Amino acid sequence: MTNNNNPASAGAIETNDVAPIPAGERHGKPWHLFTVWSSPNLEFATVFVGALAIGFGLNVWLGILAIVVGNALAGITHGILSTWGPEAGLPQMVLGRNAFGKIGNLIPSGLSTLVAGIGWFAVNTVSGTFALQELVGGLNVFAALAIIIIAQVGVAFVGHNLIQKWERYATYVFAVVWLIVVVTVFTHPGAFAVAPAASADFPWAGFTLTAGAAYGYTAGWTAFASDYTRYLPANTDKRALGWAAGLGNFTSTTLIMVTGAVAFNFIAAGQNFWALTAEKNPTGLFTGLFAPAFASVILLAIVVGSVSANILNVYSGAMSFLAMGFKLGFKSRRAIMVALAGLVGGLISYLGVLNGDVAHQLDSFLLVVSYWVAPWIAVVLTERILSKGKNAAERALNPKNSWAGAAAFVIATVFSIWGFASQVAYTGPLGKALHHVTLDNGAIVDVPDLTALVGFVVAAALYALFRNVDKNAK
Repeated sequence: MTNNNNPASAGAIETNDVAPIPAGERHGKPWHLFTVWSSPNLEFATVFVGALAIGFGLNVWLGILAIVVGNALAGITHGILSTWGPEAGLPQMVLGRNAFGKIGNLIPSGLSTLVAGIGWFAVNTVSGTFALQELVGGLNVFAALAIIIIAQVGVAFVGHNLIQKWERYATYVFAVVWLIVVVTVFTHPGAFAVAPAASADFPWAGFTLTAGAAYGYTAGWTAFASDYTRYLPANTDKRALGWAAGLGNFTSTTLIMVTGAVAFNFIAAGQNFWALTAEKNPTGLFTGLFAPAFASVILLAIVVGSVSANILNVYSGAMSFLAMGFKLGFKSRRAIMVALAGLVGGLISYLGVLNGDVAHQLDSFLLVVSYWVAPWIAVVLTERILSKGKNAAERALNPKNSWAGAAAFVIATVFSIWGFASQVAYTGPLGKALHHVTLDNGAIVDVPDLTALVGFVVAAALYALFRNVDKNAK
Protein backbone atom coordinates (compact mmCIF):
# COMPACT_ATOMS: atom_id res chain seq x y z
CA MET A 1 0.00 0.00 0.00
CA THR A 2 1.16 3.55 -0.66
CA ASN A 3 0.10 6.49 1.46
CA ASN A 4 -0.62 9.70 -0.43
CA ASN A 5 0.90 12.92 0.92
CA ASN A 6 -2.67 14.10 1.18
CA PRO A 7 -4.82 11.08 2.13
CA ALA A 8 -8.01 13.03 1.34
CA SER A 9 -6.94 13.92 -2.21
CA ALA A 10 -9.79 13.39 -4.67
CA GLY A 11 -7.55 13.36 -7.73
CA ALA A 12 -5.27 10.38 -7.06
CA ILE A 13 -6.38 6.92 -8.19
CA GLU A 14 -7.09 4.78 -5.14
CA THR A 15 -4.69 1.84 -4.82
CA ASN A 16 -6.23 0.31 -1.69
CA ASP A 17 -8.58 -2.52 -2.47
CA VAL A 18 -9.91 -4.90 0.18
CA ALA A 19 -7.03 -4.69 2.67
CA PRO A 20 -7.42 -2.68 5.91
CA ILE A 21 -6.98 1.07 5.50
CA PRO A 22 -3.79 2.26 7.27
CA ALA A 23 -4.14 4.77 10.10
CA GLY A 24 -2.23 7.38 8.09
CA GLU A 25 -4.91 7.38 5.38
CA ARG A 26 -7.90 7.69 7.69
CA HIS A 27 -9.95 10.86 7.28
CA GLY A 28 -13.50 12.16 7.12
CA LYS A 29 -16.40 12.89 9.46
CA PRO A 30 -19.55 10.92 10.35
CA TRP A 31 -21.93 13.47 8.84
CA HIS A 32 -20.35 12.94 5.42
CA LEU A 33 -22.26 9.66 5.27
CA PHE A 34 -25.56 11.52 5.17
CA THR A 35 -24.66 12.98 1.79
CA VAL A 36 -23.00 9.77 0.57
CA TRP A 37 -26.36 8.03 0.97
CA SER A 38 -28.56 10.96 -0.09
CA SER A 39 -27.14 11.83 -3.51
CA PRO A 40 -27.47 8.36 -5.11
CA ASN A 41 -31.17 8.27 -4.26
CA LEU A 42 -31.97 11.63 -5.89
CA GLU A 43 -32.81 10.02 -9.21
CA PHE A 44 -35.75 8.77 -11.23
CA ALA A 45 -35.34 5.11 -10.30
CA THR A 46 -36.25 6.14 -6.74
CA VAL A 47 -39.26 8.07 -8.02
CA PHE A 48 -40.40 5.04 -9.94
CA VAL A 49 -40.15 2.69 -6.96
CA GLY A 50 -42.74 4.88 -5.30
CA ALA A 51 -44.82 4.93 -8.47
CA LEU A 52 -44.99 1.13 -8.31
CA ALA A 53 -47.35 1.51 -5.34
CA ILE A 54 -49.96 2.83 -7.78
CA GLY A 55 -49.14 0.03 -10.22
CA PHE A 56 -49.71 -2.51 -7.44
CA GLY A 57 -53.21 -1.12 -6.90
CA LEU A 58 -52.73 0.83 -3.66
CA ASN A 59 -54.32 4.16 -2.97
CA VAL A 60 -51.81 6.94 -2.35
CA TRP A 61 -52.01 6.81 1.46
CA LEU A 62 -51.48 3.07 1.70
CA GLY A 63 -48.66 3.46 -0.81
CA ILE A 64 -46.96 6.03 1.41
CA LEU A 65 -47.34 3.79 4.46
CA ALA A 66 -45.84 0.80 2.65
CA ILE A 67 -42.90 2.92 1.46
CA VAL A 68 -42.20 4.19 4.98
CA VAL A 69 -42.35 0.68 6.45
CA GLY A 70 -40.00 -0.83 3.87
CA ASN A 71 -37.51 2.03 4.06
CA ALA A 72 -37.52 2.22 7.86
CA LEU A 73 -36.63 -1.46 8.18
CA ALA A 74 -33.84 -1.03 5.64
CA GLY A 75 -32.52 2.22 7.13
CA ILE A 76 -32.09 0.72 10.61
CA THR A 77 -29.82 -2.11 9.53
CA HIS A 78 -28.00 0.13 7.06
CA GLY A 79 -27.03 2.46 9.88
CA ILE A 80 -25.88 -0.42 12.07
CA LEU A 81 -23.68 -2.07 9.42
CA SER A 82 -22.15 1.29 8.48
CA THR A 83 -20.65 1.53 11.98
CA TRP A 84 -18.50 -1.56 11.38
CA GLY A 85 -16.20 0.13 8.85
CA PRO A 86 -14.01 2.50 10.91
CA GLU A 87 -12.82 -0.03 13.49
CA ALA A 88 -12.00 -2.77 10.98
CA GLY A 89 -11.04 -0.63 7.98
CA LEU A 90 -12.50 -3.32 5.71
CA PRO A 91 -15.22 -3.47 3.03
CA GLN A 92 -18.58 -4.97 3.96
CA MET A 93 -18.21 -8.19 1.99
CA VAL A 94 -14.81 -8.87 3.55
CA LEU A 95 -16.34 -8.48 7.01
CA GLY A 96 -19.00 -10.94 5.85
CA ARG A 97 -16.38 -13.69 6.00
CA ASN A 98 -16.88 -13.78 9.77
CA ALA A 99 -20.38 -15.13 9.28
CA PHE A 100 -19.95 -17.05 6.03
CA GLY A 101 -16.42 -18.40 6.26
CA LYS A 102 -13.77 -18.34 3.57
CA ILE A 103 -15.56 -20.47 0.98
CA GLY A 104 -19.16 -19.71 1.97
CA ASN A 105 -18.55 -15.99 1.47
CA LEU A 106 -18.25 -16.63 -2.25
CA ILE A 107 -22.06 -16.85 -2.38
CA PRO A 108 -23.04 -13.39 -1.06
CA SER A 109 -19.96 -11.73 -2.58
CA GLY A 110 -20.84 -13.19 -5.97
CA LEU A 111 -24.46 -12.10 -5.62
CA SER A 112 -23.40 -8.59 -4.64
CA THR A 113 -21.10 -8.42 -7.67
CA LEU A 114 -23.94 -9.41 -9.99
CA VAL A 115 -26.68 -7.37 -8.33
CA ALA A 116 -24.75 -4.15 -7.66
CA GLY A 117 -21.95 -4.06 -10.18
CA ILE A 118 -24.05 -5.32 -13.06
CA GLY A 119 -27.78 -5.44 -12.21
CA TRP A 120 -28.22 -2.12 -10.42
CA PHE A 121 -25.68 -0.58 -12.75
CA ALA A 122 -27.88 -1.52 -15.70
CA VAL A 123 -31.14 -0.34 -14.09
CA ASN A 124 -29.76 3.09 -13.19
CA THR A 125 -27.91 3.47 -16.47
CA VAL A 126 -31.15 2.94 -18.40
CA SER A 127 -32.88 5.53 -16.19
CA GLY A 128 -30.09 8.07 -16.70
CA THR A 129 -29.94 7.38 -20.43
CA PHE A 130 -33.63 8.11 -20.98
CA ALA A 131 -33.34 11.29 -18.88
CA LEU A 132 -30.31 12.53 -20.83
CA GLN A 133 -32.02 11.78 -24.14
CA GLU A 134 -35.09 13.70 -22.98
CA LEU A 135 -32.87 16.58 -21.84
CA VAL A 136 -30.81 16.89 -25.03
CA GLY A 137 -33.24 16.92 -27.93
CA GLY A 138 -32.07 14.92 -30.92
CA LEU A 139 -29.42 13.01 -28.96
CA ASN A 140 -29.22 9.41 -30.11
CA VAL A 141 -30.18 7.03 -27.31
CA PHE A 142 -26.96 5.05 -27.66
CA ALA A 143 -24.85 8.22 -27.54
CA ALA A 144 -26.68 9.11 -24.32
CA LEU A 145 -25.97 5.61 -22.99
CA ALA A 146 -22.24 5.99 -23.74
CA ILE A 147 -22.04 9.38 -22.00
CA ILE A 148 -23.71 8.03 -18.85
CA ILE A 149 -21.48 4.96 -18.69
CA ILE A 150 -18.25 6.92 -19.18
CA ALA A 151 -19.17 9.44 -16.46
CA GLN A 152 -20.05 6.91 -13.78
CA VAL A 153 -17.22 4.48 -14.49
CA GLY A 154 -14.74 7.36 -14.63
CA VAL A 155 -15.47 8.58 -11.09
CA ALA A 156 -15.57 5.05 -9.64
CA PHE A 157 -12.29 4.24 -11.41
CA VAL A 158 -10.51 7.03 -9.51
CA GLY A 159 -11.93 5.75 -6.24
CA HIS A 160 -13.08 6.50 -2.72
CA ASN A 161 -12.04 10.12 -2.20
CA LEU A 162 -13.46 11.40 -5.48
CA ILE A 163 -16.65 9.43 -4.82
CA GLN A 164 -17.09 11.12 -1.43
CA LYS A 165 -16.63 14.58 -2.96
CA TRP A 166 -18.95 13.83 -5.89
CA GLU A 167 -21.78 12.58 -3.66
CA ARG A 168 -21.43 15.49 -1.24
CA TYR A 169 -21.58 18.29 -3.78
CA ALA A 170 -24.25 16.58 -5.88
CA THR A 171 -26.42 16.50 -2.75
CA TYR A 172 -25.81 20.19 -2.04
CA VAL A 173 -26.77 21.24 -5.55
CA PHE A 174 -29.67 18.97 -6.40
CA ALA A 175 -31.38 18.69 -3.01
CA VAL A 176 -32.80 22.16 -3.71
CA VAL A 177 -34.17 21.00 -7.06
CA TRP A 178 -35.83 17.96 -5.50
CA LEU A 179 -37.37 19.99 -2.68
CA ILE A 180 -39.03 22.21 -5.30
CA VAL A 181 -40.22 19.06 -7.09
CA VAL A 182 -41.69 17.67 -3.87
CA VAL A 183 -43.61 20.88 -3.08
CA THR A 184 -44.90 21.15 -6.65
CA VAL A 185 -46.10 17.54 -6.77
CA PHE A 186 -47.70 17.62 -3.32
CA THR A 187 -49.67 20.77 -4.14
CA HIS A 188 -50.88 19.54 -7.53
CA PRO A 189 -54.70 19.27 -7.83
CA GLY A 190 -55.78 15.71 -7.06
CA ALA A 191 -52.37 14.75 -5.71
CA PHE A 192 -53.76 12.83 -2.74
CA ALA A 193 -57.12 11.88 -4.25
CA VAL A 194 -58.36 8.39 -3.40
CA ALA A 195 -60.56 6.62 -5.94
CA PRO A 196 -63.33 4.33 -4.65
CA ALA A 197 -61.85 0.92 -3.89
CA ALA A 198 -63.10 -2.11 -5.80
CA SER A 199 -63.04 -4.07 -2.54
CA ALA A 200 -63.23 -3.18 1.14
CA ASP A 201 -60.59 -5.81 1.95
CA PHE A 202 -57.06 -4.69 2.80
CA PRO A 203 -54.86 -5.05 -0.33
CA TRP A 204 -52.25 -7.36 1.18
CA ALA A 205 -50.51 -8.18 -2.08
CA GLY A 206 -50.11 -4.57 -3.18
CA PHE A 207 -48.97 -3.45 0.26
CA THR A 208 -46.35 -6.16 0.73
CA LEU A 209 -45.11 -5.86 -2.85
CA THR A 210 -44.66 -2.10 -2.42
CA ALA A 211 -42.97 -2.44 0.97
CA GLY A 212 -40.78 -5.21 -0.47
CA ALA A 213 -39.78 -3.12 -3.48
CA ALA A 214 -38.94 -0.14 -1.25
CA TYR A 215 -37.01 -2.39 1.12
CA GLY A 216 -35.14 -4.03 -1.76
CA TYR A 217 -34.12 -0.65 -3.13
CA THR A 218 -32.97 0.85 0.18
CA ALA A 219 -31.49 -2.27 1.75
CA GLY A 220 -29.69 -3.01 -1.50
CA TRP A 221 -27.13 -0.38 -0.44
CA THR A 222 -26.43 -2.19 2.83
CA ALA A 223 -24.37 -4.95 1.23
CA PHE A 224 -21.57 -2.38 0.93
CA ALA A 225 -22.31 -0.02 3.82
CA SER A 226 -18.83 -0.16 5.37
CA ASP A 227 -17.16 0.34 1.97
CA TYR A 228 -17.72 4.07 2.53
CA THR A 229 -16.95 4.22 6.27
CA ARG A 230 -13.70 2.23 6.42
CA TYR A 231 -11.59 5.32 5.70
CA LEU A 232 -12.96 7.10 8.78
CA PRO A 233 -10.73 7.22 11.88
CA ALA A 234 -11.03 4.11 14.05
CA ASN A 235 -12.33 6.17 17.00
CA THR A 236 -15.22 7.69 15.01
CA ASP A 237 -18.39 8.14 17.08
CA LYS A 238 -20.45 5.08 16.12
CA ARG A 239 -23.77 6.57 17.16
CA ALA A 240 -23.29 9.70 15.06
CA LEU A 241 -22.11 7.59 12.12
CA GLY A 242 -25.02 5.16 12.34
CA TRP A 243 -27.58 7.96 12.46
CA ALA A 244 -25.96 9.82 9.57
CA ALA A 245 -25.81 6.78 7.29
CA GLY A 246 -29.21 5.37 8.24
CA LEU A 247 -31.05 8.68 8.02
CA GLY A 248 -29.27 9.68 4.81
CA ASN A 249 -30.55 6.51 3.19
CA PHE A 250 -34.04 6.55 4.75
CA THR A 251 -34.78 10.26 4.30
CA SER A 252 -33.78 10.49 0.65
CA THR A 253 -35.42 7.27 -0.48
CA THR A 254 -38.64 7.91 1.43
CA LEU A 255 -39.06 11.50 0.29
CA ILE A 256 -38.41 10.72 -3.38
CA MET A 257 -40.45 7.48 -3.40
CA VAL A 258 -43.42 9.21 -1.80
CA THR A 259 -43.12 11.91 -4.46
CA GLY A 260 -43.28 9.18 -7.11
CA ALA A 261 -46.39 7.62 -5.55
CA VAL A 262 -48.16 10.97 -5.31
CA ALA A 263 -47.18 12.04 -8.84
CA PHE A 264 -48.31 8.86 -10.54
CA ASN A 265 -51.46 8.85 -8.45
CA PHE A 266 -52.72 11.64 -10.72
CA ILE A 267 -50.59 10.94 -13.81
CA ALA A 268 -52.11 7.46 -14.15
CA ALA A 269 -55.55 8.32 -12.78
CA GLY A 270 -58.17 6.32 -14.69
CA GLN A 271 -55.54 4.54 -16.81
CA ASN A 272 -53.72 1.22 -16.69
CA PHE A 273 -50.42 2.02 -15.00
CA TRP A 274 -48.45 -0.77 -16.65
CA ALA A 275 -49.73 -0.06 -20.15
CA LEU A 276 -49.10 3.66 -19.74
CA THR A 277 -45.49 3.28 -18.52
CA ALA A 278 -44.71 0.68 -21.18
CA GLU A 279 -46.05 2.91 -23.95
CA LYS A 280 -44.54 6.21 -22.83
CA ASN A 281 -41.19 7.17 -21.33
CA PRO A 282 -41.93 7.29 -17.56
CA THR A 283 -39.30 9.99 -17.08
CA GLY A 284 -41.05 12.16 -19.66
CA LEU A 285 -44.42 11.56 -17.99
CA PHE A 286 -42.98 12.79 -14.70
CA THR A 287 -41.08 15.84 -15.96
CA GLY A 288 -44.08 16.79 -18.10
CA LEU A 289 -45.71 18.02 -14.89
CA PHE A 290 -43.38 21.01 -14.77
CA ALA A 291 -42.67 24.11 -16.83
CA PRO A 292 -40.26 23.29 -19.68
CA ALA A 293 -37.34 25.28 -18.24
CA PHE A 294 -37.59 23.67 -14.82
CA ALA A 295 -38.26 20.26 -16.40
CA SER A 296 -34.82 20.53 -18.00
CA VAL A 297 -33.27 21.20 -14.60
CA ILE A 298 -35.04 18.14 -13.21
CA LEU A 299 -33.77 16.02 -16.07
CA LEU A 300 -30.24 17.19 -15.34
CA ALA A 301 -30.77 16.27 -11.67
CA ILE A 302 -32.00 12.82 -12.72
CA VAL A 303 -28.96 12.32 -14.94
CA VAL A 304 -26.58 13.30 -12.15
CA GLY A 305 -28.53 11.18 -9.65
CA SER A 306 -28.29 8.06 -11.79
CA VAL A 307 -24.56 8.64 -12.18
CA SER A 308 -24.23 9.15 -8.40
CA ALA A 309 -26.00 5.86 -7.76
CA ASN A 310 -23.96 3.89 -10.24
CA ILE A 311 -20.66 5.25 -9.03
CA LEU A 312 -21.37 3.41 -5.78
CA ASN A 313 -22.75 0.35 -7.52
CA VAL A 314 -19.82 -0.22 -9.82
CA TYR A 315 -17.23 0.65 -7.14
CA SER A 316 -18.72 -1.73 -4.58
CA GLY A 317 -19.50 -4.36 -7.19
CA ALA A 318 -15.76 -4.46 -7.88
CA MET A 319 -15.05 -4.60 -4.14
CA SER A 320 -17.43 -7.53 -3.75
CA PHE A 321 -15.65 -9.38 -6.53
CA LEU A 322 -12.26 -8.80 -4.90
CA ALA A 323 -13.70 -9.91 -1.54
CA MET A 324 -14.18 -13.35 -3.10
CA GLY A 325 -10.40 -13.75 -2.74
CA PHE A 326 -9.23 -13.90 -6.34
CA LYS A 327 -5.54 -13.02 -6.81
CA LEU A 328 -5.36 -11.00 -10.01
CA GLY A 329 -1.68 -10.07 -9.74
CA PHE A 330 -1.72 -6.34 -10.45
CA LYS A 331 -1.57 -3.34 -8.14
CA SER A 332 -4.54 -1.39 -9.48
CA ARG A 333 -6.86 -4.39 -9.59
CA ARG A 334 -9.70 -2.43 -7.93
CA ALA A 335 -9.67 0.17 -10.72
CA ILE A 336 -9.39 -2.50 -13.41
CA MET A 337 -12.36 -4.40 -11.96
CA VAL A 338 -14.42 -1.18 -11.97
CA ALA A 339 -13.73 -0.81 -15.69
CA LEU A 340 -14.65 -4.44 -16.40
CA ALA A 341 -17.85 -4.19 -14.36
CA GLY A 342 -18.76 -1.05 -16.28
CA LEU A 343 -18.24 -2.87 -19.56
CA VAL A 344 -20.47 -5.81 -18.62
CA GLY A 345 -23.08 -3.58 -16.98
CA GLY A 346 -23.04 -1.38 -20.06
CA LEU A 347 -23.90 -4.32 -22.30
CA ILE A 348 -26.83 -5.23 -20.03
CA SER A 349 -27.91 -1.58 -20.08
CA TYR A 350 -27.89 -1.65 -23.86
CA LEU A 351 -30.36 -4.56 -23.79
CA GLY A 352 -32.50 -2.69 -21.27
CA VAL A 353 -32.64 0.36 -23.53
CA LEU A 354 -33.71 -1.83 -26.43
CA ASN A 355 -36.46 -3.43 -24.31
CA GLY A 356 -37.80 -0.13 -23.02
CA ASP A 357 -40.37 -1.57 -20.55
CA VAL A 358 -38.76 0.01 -17.49
CA ALA A 359 -41.68 -0.63 -15.15
CA HIS A 360 -41.66 -4.41 -15.24
CA GLN A 361 -37.86 -4.58 -15.37
CA LEU A 362 -37.52 -2.53 -12.19
CA ASP A 363 -40.39 -4.25 -10.38
CA SER A 364 -38.94 -7.74 -10.91
CA PHE A 365 -35.37 -6.67 -10.17
CA LEU A 366 -36.19 -4.93 -6.87
CA LEU A 367 -38.02 -7.92 -5.48
CA VAL A 368 -35.14 -10.23 -6.40
CA VAL A 369 -32.80 -7.87 -4.48
CA SER A 370 -34.99 -7.99 -1.37
CA TYR A 371 -35.18 -11.80 -1.56
CA TRP A 372 -31.43 -12.25 -1.06
CA VAL A 373 -30.34 -9.15 0.84
CA ALA A 374 -32.70 -9.67 3.80
CA PRO A 375 -31.35 -13.15 4.72
CA TRP A 376 -27.79 -11.90 4.17
CA ILE A 377 -28.28 -8.98 6.55
CA ALA A 378 -29.85 -11.33 9.10
CA VAL A 379 -26.85 -13.69 9.04
CA VAL A 380 -24.12 -11.04 9.35
CA LEU A 381 -26.07 -9.11 11.99
CA THR A 382 -26.73 -12.21 14.07
CA GLU A 383 -23.07 -13.22 13.86
CA ARG A 384 -22.02 -9.76 15.01
CA ILE A 385 -24.41 -9.87 17.97
CA LEU A 386 -23.40 -13.37 19.06
CA SER A 387 -19.67 -12.73 18.69
CA LYS A 388 -20.04 -9.24 20.20
CA GLY A 389 -17.85 -7.94 17.38
CA LYS A 390 -14.64 -9.19 18.95
CA ASN A 391 -11.60 -9.15 16.67
CA ALA A 392 -13.81 -8.62 13.62
CA ALA A 393 -10.98 -7.41 11.39
CA GLU A 394 -8.52 -10.08 12.47
CA ARG A 395 -11.02 -12.88 11.94
CA ALA A 396 -12.13 -11.51 8.56
CA LEU A 397 -8.55 -11.45 7.30
CA ASN A 398 -7.93 -15.01 8.48
CA PRO A 399 -11.30 -16.69 7.86
CA LYS A 400 -12.00 -20.30 8.70
CA ASN A 401 -14.00 -22.71 6.55
CA SER A 402 -17.22 -22.17 8.45
CA TRP A 403 -20.46 -23.49 6.94
CA ALA A 404 -23.05 -22.05 9.36
CA GLY A 405 -23.63 -18.73 7.58
CA ALA A 406 -23.84 -20.12 4.06
CA ALA A 407 -26.17 -22.93 5.13
CA ALA A 408 -28.50 -20.56 7.01
CA PHE A 409 -28.51 -18.11 4.10
CA VAL A 410 -29.21 -20.65 1.36
CA ILE A 411 -31.87 -22.55 3.29
CA ALA A 412 -33.68 -19.36 4.39
CA THR A 413 -33.53 -17.82 0.92
CA VAL A 414 -34.81 -20.93 -0.87
CA PHE A 415 -37.51 -21.62 1.74
CA SER A 416 -38.79 -18.03 1.81
CA ILE A 417 -38.95 -17.75 -1.99
CA TRP A 418 -40.61 -21.17 -2.36
CA GLY A 419 -43.16 -20.50 0.35
CA PHE A 420 -43.93 -16.80 0.18
CA ALA A 421 -43.02 -15.27 -3.19
CA SER A 422 -45.97 -13.60 -4.90
CA GLN A 423 -45.10 -13.06 -8.55
CA VAL A 424 -46.87 -13.38 -11.87
CA ALA A 425 -44.72 -16.38 -12.77
CA TYR A 426 -44.85 -18.06 -9.36
CA THR A 427 -46.84 -17.81 -6.14
CA GLY A 428 -45.70 -19.62 -2.98
CA PRO A 429 -48.08 -22.11 -1.34
CA LEU A 430 -47.57 -20.75 2.18
CA GLY A 431 -48.36 -17.23 1.01
CA LYS A 432 -51.57 -18.53 -0.54
CA ALA A 433 -52.45 -20.32 2.69
CA LEU A 434 -52.07 -17.10 4.67
CA HIS A 435 -54.30 -15.02 2.43
CA HIS A 436 -55.69 -15.07 -1.09
CA VAL A 437 -58.74 -14.13 -3.13
CA THR A 438 -60.15 -16.48 -5.78
CA LEU A 439 -61.75 -14.76 -8.76
CA ASP A 440 -64.77 -16.10 -10.65
CA ASN A 441 -62.47 -17.50 -13.35
CA GLY A 442 -60.52 -19.47 -10.73
CA ALA A 443 -57.47 -17.19 -10.71
CA ILE A 444 -55.85 -16.66 -7.31
CA VAL A 445 -54.89 -13.05 -6.52
CA ASP A 446 -54.02 -10.79 -3.57
CA VAL A 447 -51.40 -13.13 -2.12
CA PRO A 448 -49.03 -11.20 0.20
CA ASP A 449 -45.31 -11.28 -0.58
CA LEU A 450 -43.56 -11.85 2.76
CA THR A 451 -40.40 -13.34 1.27
CA ALA A 452 -37.95 -10.77 2.64
CA LEU A 453 -39.45 -10.76 6.14
CA VAL A 454 -39.59 -14.55 6.40
CA GLY A 455 -36.11 -14.87 4.91
CA PHE A 456 -34.69 -12.49 7.52
CA VAL A 457 -36.29 -14.25 10.49
CA VAL A 458 -35.49 -17.78 9.31
CA ALA A 459 -31.89 -16.92 8.41
CA ALA A 460 -31.25 -15.35 11.83
CA ALA A 461 -32.74 -18.33 13.65
CA LEU A 462 -30.90 -20.91 11.56
CA TYR A 463 -27.56 -19.16 11.93
CA ALA A 464 -27.92 -19.01 15.72
CA LEU A 465 -28.68 -22.76 15.68
CA PHE A 466 -25.96 -23.78 13.21
CA ARG A 467 -23.34 -21.67 14.95
CA ASN A 468 -23.56 -23.91 18.00
CA VAL A 469 -22.81 -26.96 15.85
CA ASP A 470 -20.16 -25.50 13.53
CA LYS A 471 -16.90 -25.39 15.51
CA ASN A 472 -15.36 -22.94 13.02
CA ALA A 473 -18.18 -20.43 13.36
CA LYS A 474 -17.07 -19.10 16.75
